[in-house]
Amino acid sequence: MNWLITGCSTGLGRALAERVLDRGDRVVVTARDLSAIADLAARDNALALRLDVTDPAQIAAAVAAAGPIDVLVNNAAYGYLAGIEEGEDAEIRAVFETNVFGLTALTRAVLPGMRERGSGHVVNMSSIGGLVVFPAIGYYCATKWAIEAISEALAIEAAPLGIKVTIVEPAGFRTNWAAGSLHVSPVSIPDYEVVAGQRDFIPTITGHQPGDPHRAADAVIDAVYAPEPPLRLLLGAQAVDILEQRVKDYTDLVESGRASAGAADFPE
Repeated sequence: MNWLITGCSTGLGRALAERVLDRGDRVVVTARDLSAIADLAARDNALALRLDVTDPAQIAAAVAAAGPIDVLVNNAAYGYLAGIEEGEDAEIRAVFETNVFGLTALTRAVLPGMRERGSGHVVNMSSIGGLVVFPAIGYYCATKWAIEAISEALAIEAAPLGIKVTIVEPAGFRTNWAAGSLHVSPVSIPDYEVVAGQRDFIPTITGHQPGDPHRAADAVIDAVYAPEPPLRLLLGAQAVDILEQRVKDYTDLVESGRASAGAADFPE
């Protein structure tokens, strides 16, 4: 298989690239800074390309250089720590440009080749924050909720064409998400105590998250090679616990909302 993975310099993207290369598959490893993936580029079955997913010219060049892509992994993304009122317009737009619009632009560039061959697999790295919202990272969660919707729609549209889609939803993993790659708003409003608490807490979790990036990478590879790949792949026991509570909340909503929801319809 020929994989194209974005955001290979650190974290889950790097772990996945390492594992796929170890397996013997060809991997197009990408990053904005090629020096960050020099060790991966030295592997015989790797092709290293500079790729900023917000740059249309770099997307076109990367897809052209990659050759037929069997598996596209949209991993490039970063977090933004800010309460909703604390968000800065330029930073809000920038996180959506990378996490959402970059993902969709690269996917749209790769899909024609997959359609022509009648096969392919798009793996979109979401988050448990794509299913549940947390304070102080609402904008980041919003980008992941967008990825969930886009991915699920694509899965329905592309299935008859032989193209698979998997949405990966990790909880806390030992990456630099909460450290080096996290953007933090300089605007801090003391009235939002829960946001202030998250500002203090989130930077402290680096190196202590329960998730192992390489084990996560193995799970992604297993999903890609499965006879029937899953639409959604939860990663980390923490993700299951969080989602279980969310499902309960939705179940309670269905029960409590039956009468009022039905009252809004035209009478039979």
